[in-house]
Amino acid sequence: MPTLLTSAQTRFLRGQAHDLKAMLQVGGKGVTDALIAEIDLALEHHELIKVKVGAEDRDARDTLIADLAERTGAALVQRIGHTAVLYRPSKDKRQIVLPRA
Repeated sequence: MPTLLTSAQTRFLRGQAHDLKAMLQVGGKGVTDALIAEIDLALEHHELIKVKVGAEDRDARDTLIADLAERTGAALVQRIGHTAVLYRPSKDKRQIVLPRA
């Protein structure tokens, strides 16, 4: 189930993600099960991550990013160029407290 965010929460998370470096990179093999497992672990531990997508075509990048968000149950916070910011609250220990409205 994908995480749904309000515009205020998205704005807050964009600010939180500003200083983050891309943790993972989608390469030539595309979205594999191993990549999804790594993103799941990273989201569970950090809640907010940046992923770099190496596709040259904009439509291909959008498709890969949408597939990543859907398969991990994460919300797409922002996409700039080749970099996507994903957010999913941790099941065990939540670190990021989102604004209500």
